[in-house]
Amino acid sequence: MRRYVVVLAVIACLAALAGTLACVTNAATDNGANDTRQLPYVEVREYEGVELSSIDDFRENSIKGPQYVDMERYRLGVAGLVEEPGSYTFEQVVGNHETYAKVVTLHCVEGWSVDILWEGVLVRDLIGEAQPTPDATVVIFHAYDGYTTSLPIDYIMGNEIVLAHKMNDVLLPPERGAPFQLVAESKWGYKWIKWITKVELSDDSDYRGYWESRGYSNDADEDAFFFDR
Repeated sequence: MRRYVVVLAVIACLAALAGTLACVTNAATDNGANDTRQLPYVEVREYEGVELSSIDDFRENSIKGPQYVDMERYRLGVAGLVEEPGSYTFEQVVGNHETYAKVVTLHCVEGWSVDILWEGVLVRDLIGEAQPTPDATVVIFHAYDGYTTSLPIDYIMGNEIVLAHKMNDVLLPPERGAPFQLVAESKWGYKWIKWITKVELSDDSDYRGYWESRGYSNDADEDAFFFDR
């Protein structure tokens, strides 16, 4: 009887080993490399005593749907009325500049809001490197999908405005604006441009972005009505 039990145990072990080998074999691709399974992101939901919203609490309201940027080819341009225009890879932006983290609330004109821990570099640091000319008064932001918006240079240089690459300690997903989203604090959500490709310095104080050219306030202050009357 004991021998019979031992034989069954050996068979069970061999079966388990075969299953393990099968799993390893199934994970291999045709060229012999193992596939990497993407695990769900793990976001923080509290920061310094502040309860945070989830990445999934946003509503999709972009003009052309989520954009999927080729990160190997991506470059962030800083151009226009500057002495030293620049073109940066994602790694150069994040790796060569000091990063900052803070909780900022985004208020959408649709009536919803989210409290998120944003992390990234300061826009004014990038602009400072480019050395804006004295006649630069406006910063125009361009996105991968053709969306644009603008803000006064005094607002950008006088505040700690973050160009975020992380939210809730997670790299921005494509749906949330990767590689960079502007954290335009104290401004309505349509100023929080996603998928940023270029930061342009301009003297065109009459410039109007996508929604601004359709009647939305160019100031976009949260404490004021968002539609120009």
